[in-house]
Formats: sequence, C-alpha cells, structure tokens
Amino acid sequence: MDTITHIALGACVGEAIAGKQLGKKALLVGAFANTIPDFDFLSNLWLDTDDSLLAHRGFTHSFLFVTITTILMAFLFQRWYKKRNVSLNFWLWFFGIELFLHIFIDAFNAYGTGWFEPFSHYRVSFHTIFVADPFYSTWLLIAMFALALVKKDSVTRRSWARFGLGISTLYFMYCIVNKIKTDIDTNDILQRQHVAYKTYFTTPTPLNNWLWYIVAGNDSGFYIGYHSVFDSKKQIDLYYVPKNNLLLSPFFHREDVKHLVRFSKGFYTIENWNDTLVFNDLRFGQMVGWYDPKEKFVFHYFLQNKKDNRFVVQRGRFAKWDAAVIWSLIKRIEGN
Repeated sequence: MDTITHIALGACVGEAIAGKQLGKKALLVGAFANTIPDFDFLSNLWLDTDDSLLAHRGFTHSFLFVTITTILMAFLFQRWYKKRNVSLNFWLWFFGIELFLHIFIDAFNAYGTGWFEPFSHYRVSFHTIFVADPFYSTWLLIAMFALALVKKDSVTRRSWARFGLGISTLYFMYCIVNKIKTDIDTNDILQRQHVAYKTYFTTPTPLNNWLWYIVAGNDSGFYIGYHSVFDSKKQIDLYYVPKNNLLLSPFFHREDVKHLVRFSKGFYTIENWNDTLVFNDLRFGQMVGWYDPKEKFVFHYFLQNKKDNRFVVQRGRFAKWDAAVIWSLIKRIEGN
C-alpha cells in the first residue's frame, strides 16, 4: 500500500496494542514500525531502475526480514523504555504484528512481495486492492487524527482505534469477495467468448474496487478488457495487444532486460514508439484504458534511452485524468 496508508494503519494498530503502556507515543511508534519495510526506497539513491524494481518489496518484505527486525527492534525498545517496565515479550508481539501486517497487505497489490527472499525470488501478489484505495485508507486516517487530538486518558481512544481498524478490515474483506467474484465471472466470460489463453489476471483499477482490469493471453499476445462487479451483461469488450517478443531478442543479453522479464512475470509486451523500443509491464494497467482501449501502459521502460527510466512503475498514471475521464470511470463502474 502507499506510505500514508501504512502510517495510518501502523498508528491505529499501535494504539490498539500499546495505548495503555505508551499513551499517545503508541501512535508514533506504531506508524514507524509499520513503515520500516519501505525503507528499501533508499536503494533508489544508488541502484539502477531495474535493480531498484527488484529491491523494492524484496528482502525487506520477507518473513526472514520481519523475524530479524522484530527481534532487533524489540531489544532496542525494551532498553529505551526500561522505566515504563514494558517486557521484551510485549515488544516482540508489537513489532511482529506491525511488520507482518505491512508485508501481508502489500501482497494484495499488483507489485508483488518477496515473502520468501532470499531463498526464493517468487513474488506474492493477489491483485485484490489498488495500491492507494481511499475507501480503505480514509477510516484509518480519520481514526489516527482523532487519536492524536483526543486526550491520552479519554475512554474514547479504544473506540476510535476500533472504528479505523474495524471499517477498513470490513472493506478489505469486501475487496476479497469482489476479487473472487471477478475471477469467477472472468473465467466464465472468456470461455463464452472462446478466448484462448494460458494465463490471466484481474486487478482493480485506480482508487476503487468495483472496476477491474482484465488481462488474458499466451506467448503471442494478450487480450485486455474491463469488467465491473455491477455488469449485467456476460461479456467483456477485449482489445488485443501482440507481445512482439522478437523485437526484444537483440536485448536479451542485457541484465536490465533479464530483470524486467523476471519482474513482469511474463506479462509484458514490446512496442515501437517512433524509433524507440518500449518494454511494457501489463500488470500495472493503462493510463485511462476504460476510456480509450489504445492508451499507453502505465509501466513503460525505454530500452534504448535508459536515462529516461528513473520513474517507471506509475509513469503518467493520472496525467490524462480530467472531468470527462473521471465521469467515464464512474459510468463504467455502474456497469454495462
């Protein structure tokens, strides 16, 4: 999830676990603990783009990292808070829960999370909730700000923590239901439309969990479409994108290309933009694909102009969003 969500989630969990022991400091310690795995963003300062793609949500989002960091932080904070007589076991539970929640919820985004690093490079990604979903985060933010304002001895503090965590958790469970329903519907519709595919995925479009982006294909190319949980018609308007793998053959020896192919899990296409070859990772969707099926993919990496690839994951995500695009998103969510 985005950093703001992790801060709000960590603060609310911190209050729920350690509010009695730490008072309002539980918010700060909780927010800090829940964001520790994302310190891997610092690798952008010295790593090339392809290396940083694999470093982000890599080892720092693994079970091994959570275990080691939990033990280290527990010993450190027990020394800092000796006067409060907080036990080591308490800190082990505190940091263990906070860190595990971070890597757990991140695995439900499209990016992929390296739970098993460094023993396996397999990335866990359930494609269930968009990386920044206001319908999940808003309740946590309201609760966090309320907890920051309410007096430390107020009886309402626990209620605010339950409010933020409770509603966000219910919404998260609702997202899982939407994911299951979308996958069932998608498989049924693709079979009805006689689409031949080896692999597919469904993932929510930006800022909501009702309109889903569909990709199904094989070694030669992919069918792309959109499906709303409110669609009444059992059909998906599909747009075909060839993989163009032959265009990539002159670059297969390059390390950055090997990293991109591994990172994309095979969901990539190669396009020729004028005289520039571009590597697209389809998992992150299109800029405004529900509005224009021929739109560019958000993740595009220039194979010949590497200096222009410092920011590739959400490149131009909201660049074309205007009133017409937003309205089209709302109308498409309402169903076909």
